[in-house]
Amino acid sequence: MNVDDFLRNKGTNAVITGGSQGLGFSIAKRLVREGAPRLIISGRNQTKGERAATELRDMGCDARFFRADISQVDDCRALIGAAIEALGSVNALVNSAALTSRGNLLETTPELWEENFNANARGPFLTMQAVVRHLKERKKPGSIVNIVSMAAHCGQPFITAYSASKGALVTLSRNVANAYARDRIRCNGILTGWMDTPGEHQTQKTYHNMPDDWLEEAEASQPMGQLVKPDQLASLVTYLLSPESGVITGSMIDYDQVVRGAYPESGR
Repeated sequence: MNVDDFLRNKGTNAVITGGSQGLGFSIAKRLVREGAPRLIISGRNQTKGERAATELRDMGCDARFFRADISQVDDCRALIGAAIEALGSVNALVNSAALTSRGNLLETTPELWEENFNANARGPFLTMQAVVRHLKERKKPGSIVNIVSMAAHCGQPFITAYSASKGALVTLSRNVANAYARDRIRCNGILTGWMDTPGEHQTQKTYHNMPDDWLEEAEASQPMGQLVKPDQLASLVTYLLSPESGVITGSMIDYDQVVRGAYPESGR
């Protein structure tokens, strides 16, 4: 086996939103191991982002951090513009940044609804718009992966706005895939289940008053004895970004251990 067989992303110049921690950072590290020469990661925390970019550079990649709040229109446009200027070209985009707010139908204010849609649907819309425009101008192929959520199928009652915004992202992803297939610009989505990330730890502490060791109990309750791990999921994302994934586009992949449409045996 040739060493190039392990470098399936050696031609990938990627932008990863939410790339300074959790799943986004795992994806970035995986891309570097697969040969990606240049990366832009974004996030809201400058210190955390610069630390992540330094680690990626130490792995041998020309990686840079760009501070951006994906819920802000100007930040989204500036991010892709800066990436194109810094990297010369961009042919891969991962929308991993997201806002997870709590609130059921009756508790959700118009402001909370707007916050979720701005971060989880409008942000990816704007970054995709800029990247697709860039690719079409250059007449080059590209690949987009949007990190969605199993909540897009329905979601718990206490994440009404989040679930709706992720459902919108599913439809948007398919629409983009269909519109630009003949330009060889692919767009796919991964609907993740409950995931073990620093962000989830903060969510459990902040919204659910869980103890520091909440993860142990949570994983014991799952069919496969674990939550989704970012490092495991990252390889699927990098596959979809790479030429190895061929013509796959418009696919929405459930990445979970709970099968959609299945019911507990006790409910029969």
